Amino acid sequence: MEFLVDDFLLYLRHEKGAAEKTQLTYSIVLRRLTKWARERKINKWQEFTRADLSEFLQDERDRRVKRSSEESPHEPSVSTLYLEIASLKAFFKFCEAEKILPVNIADCISLPRRWKELPKSLESEEIERLLKPLEKMSPADLCDQAALELCYCSGLRLSELCNLRLEQLNLQNGFITVIGKGNKERLIPVGQRGIKALTEYLERGRPTLVHKNSPGTVFLTTRGTQFAPVTMWLRIKNRVKRAGITRNVTPHYLRHSFATHLLEHGADLRVIQEMLGHASIGTTEIYTHVANAHLREVYNKFHPRG
Repeated sequence: MEFLVDDFLLYLRHEKGAAEKTQLTYSIVLRRLTKWARERKINKWQEFTRADLSEFLQDERDRRVKRSSEESPHEPSVSTLYLEIASLKAFFKFCEAEKILPVNIADCISLPRRWKELPKSLESEEIERLLKPLEKMSPADLCDQAALELCYCSGLRLSELCNLRLEQLNLQNGFITVIGKGNKERLIPVGQRGIKALTEYLERGRPTLVHKNSPGTVFLTTRGTQFAPVTMWLRIKNRVKRAGITRNVTPHYLRHSFATHLLEHGADLRVIQEMLGHASIGTTEIYTHVANAHLREVYNKFHPRG
């Protein structure tokens, strides 16, 4: 049963081009499913039924989880269950396509409704503080500065930032090529400040970080290796703290700030969708709610009848 899960994960990686985070999530869920099946003496996927699947999902709903040692155990969130069901539906669809099973036994399971949270972004004043260059810049500081500028001026995902390669830069013409989710390629403009920060880093910072076996990624750690997303994020969080921003800033804050500030200044929603790499305009439309909330706040603050 594990071999088929491995085949499915290879299919996700090489044929679907799924993001690493998606692959990891699906892997965790399916490993838990196979362990659950073995405990019930189910040794073949052909023996797995809709009733088994329903029982597994019920056990998952009853499972107690906690995100940290300080947090008390609680039921899985709706988002967690949504991802689990999405994983199962994709896996059993694969089993049907590969003729392992005659039907997709997860096809009848509906996904739980998820409430869309409005994306949170930084205020313009906070962005200015965050992007203000340090007085003395080490090679690592130049790297952080360029990464921050690029995140904000081009709206990159954290994984896209870490995987960005030198050959994807076209700073002379003010563009970068980004490989996003599903291996989809998109062209994104880079602002003048972003170009300046990147140029300075490539000329004065990166050459001192390069080692013999360094990869061709734009951003390198002090050991000359490619950034893991968590390492890059720790570096960015350090800059957030030094800028005196007390909010719990998440990796997507700069990307959300990029989209929100563009919309507030009159950018077309379709253009923002293209630059963010959203497959559906519906995903991008959530930023209109943020802009509308901002307009209402401004109105209430400054209009005499507000």
